Amino acid sequence: MATIEVPVLIVGGGGCGLSASVFCSDHGVEHLLVERHAGTSTIPKAHYHNQRTMEILRQHGLHEAVAEQAAPVERFAKVRWMTSLAGDGAPDGRVIYEMDGFGGGPLRDRYAAASPALPSRLPQNRLEPILRRRAERDNPGRILFGRELAALTDEGDRVVAEVRDTATGETTEVVARYVVAADGGRTVGPALGVRMRGLPGMRQITTVHFSADLSPWWREGAHMTHFLNPYNPGLFCNIFEMGPTWGKHCEEWVIHFHLPPADAAKPGESGESGERGGPGGSGERAALPGEEAVVRRIRDVLGLPDLDLTLHGMTSWTVQGLLADRYRHGRVLFAGDAAHRQPPTVGLGLNTGIQDAHNLAWKLAAVLTGRAPDGLLDTYEAERRPIGRHNIDWAVSAAAHNQAVLGAIGLGPGVPAERRERMFAAYFDPSPLGAAGRARAAEMFATTRGGYQAHDVEVGFAYDEGAVVPDGSPPPHREPLRDVYRPTTRPGHLLPHAWLERGGRRLSTHDLTGSAAGFALLTGPAGTPWCEAAAQVAEKLSIPIRTARIGAGAEFADAEGTWEAVREISDDGAVLVRPDNHVAWRSTGGGENPAGTLADALSRVLHHDDSTR
Repeated sequence: MATIEVPVLIVGGGGCGLSASVFCSDHGVEHLLVERHAGTSTIPKAHYHNQRTMEILRQHGLHEAVAEQAAPVERFAKVRWMTSLAGDGAPDGRVIYEMDGFGGGPLRDRYAAASPALPSRLPQNRLEPILRRRAERDNPGRILFGRELAALTDEGDRVVAEVRDTATGETTEVVARYVVAADGGRTVGPALGVRMRGLPGMRQITTVHFSADLSPWWREGAHMTHFLNPYNPGLFCNIFEMGPTWGKHCEEWVIHFHLPPADAAKPGESGESGERGGPGGSGERAALPGEEAVVRRIRDVLGLPDLDLTLHGMTSWTVQGLLADRYRHGRVLFAGDAAHRQPPTVGLGLNTGIQDAHNLAWKLAAVLTGRAPDGLLDTYEAERRPIGRHNIDWAVSAAAHNQAVLGAIGLGPGVPAERRERMFAAYFDPSPLGAAGRARAAEMFATTRGGYQAHDVEVGFAYDEGAVVPDGSPPPHREPLRDVYRPTTRPGHLLPHAWLERGGRRLSTHDLTGSAAGFALLTGPAGTPWCEAAAQVAEKLSIPIRTARIGAGAEFADAEGTWEAVREISDDGAVLVRPDNHVAWRSTGGGENPAGTLADALSRVLHHDDSTR
């Protein structure tokens, strides 16, 4: 048996694992990635990439390649509820309600002010090839598809894995210092006894990927369109554009059928045909309906009985709300669906996984280069597991609330068939009573913004402990529905974005850190002592620290006055920023011993006082 020795083994070549590979390469971390499937995902599952994820892709030079294929935010500015696309009945082809969402429409200016990047939409079957090409370019010969993990043993000072070639059966031994488990929880977690706890089966969904020309009937500009059938409660579903053309002439679509309990097959009756699981946190697949039944159901939902369509694939999956009981087990670190599985509501699944990998990569680099002890990796769980818990809870809550709103206005899938036509007729009644009903419904629909305008969930999260030095300041006020993001330099939070200018070049505060720059120290115009201290500390600790004095007379101009408005420090204060653009430490003013203060802060961030393993 051949043996490969490598600092890091990444198990799983989906969106999270491939992202981890790209980030590790950018940080100079040698690694091997293995993926049991022969290729990237064939299912266009996760497709919304929120603002924080797009910032990360921008930081690692992937934004342009993704944006070239993705739908820009103006193409998915609405969430829409409809009865059908067409039909001959009075309630057919009607818009029930629509609202702005995901940074589009009137929300765009607020989102644009918060970040150098806007959200985008690109299905995972198109995103993963982009990530794979970049991963293979940066780590040639070490991105191995068609390789499954056969065994894994943590020996304390190293991890020994057996990897099997799925085509030939040949087995290779891989010896690594650390393993990143991004395998969806299929192999590594069960092998080590790491359990997923929470809600294992919330709902059964059948996802269908198909092609059809819907241009004569399609209403453009929606991120998703929910269909509430006036005649049949079992036809509750939502549909999404999947490109490659976006808008009226979109060629491919995905439709999710939310099956009532009577239609949901028992777990374990698998209809799998080699494809991967469904969107978000998917559990065991259930038996799939026949193609004729699915085609008939799509036509019924859309109100187009003669629609010509082509099925590309179907998968049934279980909506779950599960969190791993730990994110670190010895030398194994869990990320993505191996650590958390949540409903697709709010679109947090893949986004959270990519952000896991981003948090982990710079820490692995610091430990493997000897700049930090092994204990720094404990901060990965301390920081990311609470975020995983929050995002699961938020998605579960949003999903339940959406259902409750529909039920409260009498249009949900729980309304008996014999009452449905009457309820829908009353909703669209042109009388003053009908207008009053629609006004009440509009106020209730507006509360779903916690799922569709969750800006503060996407970029406002913070690390209360971990690789940060708290300063005792209170967190900013958060709106209950998390629809308003308030930037802050409080340690643990994402560095506020502000446009700067230097030598005629325009750049974001987010551009001051990253894999090449390492840490950054941002100060006011009177922050020269802090900048001088940073040079001393960088040399002493062998850690790159980029400095930036920002403001009047400084080398970086505050292009729009944004930095002064959000910095929360005086002209002689300083903000220390980690490679992942989270604030590590700050001083609101000057200090008597800037070099000693900064060295102590950075040592605490990197856990230099921790005993090594």
